[in-house]
Amino acid sequence: MKSLNYNAGLFALALRLVVGWTYFSAFWRRTILADKLDPELAGYIGVKFNHFLPNALGIKPIIQYLVENPDILWVSMVSFTIIEGIVGLFIMLGLFTRLMSLGVFGLALGILLGSGWIGTTCLDEWQIGVLGIASGFLIFLSGSSKYSIDYYFMNRKYSFTEKKWFQWLGSGSSPFRGKTLNRFALWGSFGILGLTLLTNQIFHGGLWGTLHNKSVKPKIEISEGKLENETLKFDVYRTEGVDVYGAWIIAIEIMNEKNELVHRIGQNQLPSFNPDNISNHYVAQVAPGAHSLVIPLGAKATLSLNSPEFIQLKNKPFAVKITDISGANWTQQF
Repeated sequence: MKSLNYNAGLFALALRLVVGWTYFSAFWRRTILADKLDPELAGYIGVKFNHFLPNALGIKPIIQYLVENPDILWVSMVSFTIIEGIVGLFIMLGLFTRLMSLGVFGLALGILLGSGWIGTTCLDEWQIGVLGIASGFLIFLSGSSKYSIDYYFMNRKYSFTEKKWFQWLGSGSSPFRGKTLNRFALWGSFGILGLTLLTNQIFHGGLWGTLHNKSVKPKIEISEGKLENETLKFDVYRTEGVDVYGAWIIAIEIMNEKNELVHRIGQNQLPSFNPDNISNHYVAQVAPGAHSLVIPLGAKATLSLNSPEFIQLKNKPFAVKITDISGANWTQQF
């Protein structure tokens, strides 16, 4: 059994190094190569986290709570980054390998559930998530071998390496024995396969039905339309589309019950849209851009429009239509 675990840990070396770097590099990018933990700078990781919100699976309430509370979000992003750095570095060094493999498993599961639906070409985040989960499980079974700090400790016969807890948290002989090990490996593998197939279907329709990718085209949801005298308020929420680009809104039109145009704000006016009339709900911000009103992925805001023309809509049905620069448009009746 010791020989088997030794070889398994040795064979998993390349995987351990690569997986470790994928997590440590997140820490490296955000703190050394660029400052992605400053909420005031472009590229803040909290905004990226906000992108996950619209179609997250299972953990959406957690994400929503964080993006609604910027101070708590910042603490979470810093903590998350430190954890990624520790897990990645320790996995590469082979220090407390099995404990760190659980970290890999947990981090990958969070990526899968939060952002498994994002990816314009190769289902990027979904692949990262499921492969990370499988890698964490494999490394937990194998531990690390000769090229690791765990091995150094065991080879020096430090007393704690003989303790039961070190088998669970470090390396060496598997904490499972005989049929228990076989069943754990078998059912754990099938469980991970099941999670892979389930999320592939939910996020992308990868097993049956129509294939879909929610990262390709922008989608704007319009809701909560309220008219008070000359002021119209409604919510806009971008739930789909490429995460690294906004939706560029070039027209907002208000129609009456006969579908006749009552009020229009066009591309010439939207770049100077008053920021005081935009009430953002999350850290991803709806804001006027150079040539349009920009709505990033996951951003939600209440827009306020003022015009004496709205008086004619009092106590009558009306519709809000929003048009993107691509020609896509969305209409909601109120």
